[in-house]
Amino acid sequence: MKIAHLTSVHVVVDTRILHKEAASLAAAGHEVVLVAAAEQEVILRGVRVRPIRRARGRLGRMVGTALRVLRAARAERADVYHFHDPELIPAGLCLKLAGSRVVYDVHDDLPAAVLSKSWIRPGLRRLVARVVAALESAAARQFDAVVVANPAHGHRFPAARTVAVRNLPDLAEFPCAPAAAERESAVVYVGDLTRARGAMEMVEAMALLPDSCPARLWLGGRFSEPGLERACRALASWSRVDFLGWLDRAAVADRLHRASVGLVLLQPVPHYQANYPVKLFEYMAAGLPVVASDLPLCREVVKAADCGLVVDQRDPAAIAGAIRWLLEHPTEAEALGQRGRAAVEERYTWQAEARTLLSLYERLEQRTR
Repeated sequence: MKIAHLTSVHVVVDTRILHKEAASLAAAGHEVVLVAAAEQEVILRGVRVRPIRRARGRLGRMVGTALRVLRAARAERADVYHFHDPELIPAGLCLKLAGSRVVYDVHDDLPAAVLSKSWIRPGLRRLVARVVAALESAAARQFDAVVVANPAHGHRFPAARTVAVRNLPDLAEFPCAPAAAERESAVVYVGDLTRARGAMEMVEAMALLPDSCPARLWLGGRFSEPGLERACRALASWSRVDFLGWLDRAAVADRLHRASVGLVLLQPVPHYQANYPVKLFEYMAAGLPVVASDLPLCREVVKAADCGLVVDQRDPAAIAGAIRWLLEHPTEAEALGQRGRAAVEERYTWQAEARTLLSLYERLEQRTR
């Protein structure tokens, strides 16, 4: 089939969209195009990128960019349209009304995310969340399938047409788990840098490490909140930070294979209460012992695999204490990392999720005949 993946929000090289879902479908023999904001048409991982221009501002993106995505999608005349952003729901409905097969890919819990949006007045957030939940649910009933990144979110959608395709690591990116002796005295975080993801707490924790523990903090990603980078740089402990900026997939794997501890410090906001952070599984795949948030799913995974330490993610002193213990006990830390790697190999791989995705597309292909 010809399959068009659509996004108005995510970058072209988004891990889930390009490197996992689109690339897996292309490798299975489908013709895959990705409509996304880009400078030029290019082939990546066997996927043809059809570039569009992203409008400025939130409203411009939600309306202008979404319309550009829809126009480009219709021009592709694909057999299936697979879209990845809630703001593209109207575009998905238009494509469905035109007789196309449409798949809605749910990356996050949208109603819970609304409760954390700073640009919505606090007194209105619960009302907006309820309205958004009702509209999303009603729209989803019109689509041919719903793909959820987190199985916990599946209950909001029609069970017969909903499949879970978790955002788990591709072992091809993490072929080994280096021994402790091969690693550097570094703590790593790779991902979006926001307050809700613990950016401030990570940097503050480094100030609480003693001089006898001269670790560096490697931060890979982009600061996506106004003023947050300035606030982090103003902290005295920024002198212990190596800010790496955005990293491609090869650079991510390289840093995870060289570091000694991985951080995943999601804060207790509604959006993250039932969230599977992909970075947790990537750290495990690279054999890194983790310092993780004391949130339900993080705690469940870390405790079940016995692959790290769970801490109060709001407490820099607790974070620093966990980092110090792992760095000062390399033998025990290496054993934790090895157990994390084993857990990934056993039950947390993209290879298994890709089979679920391909099975879904086999069913969609049968309907198009």
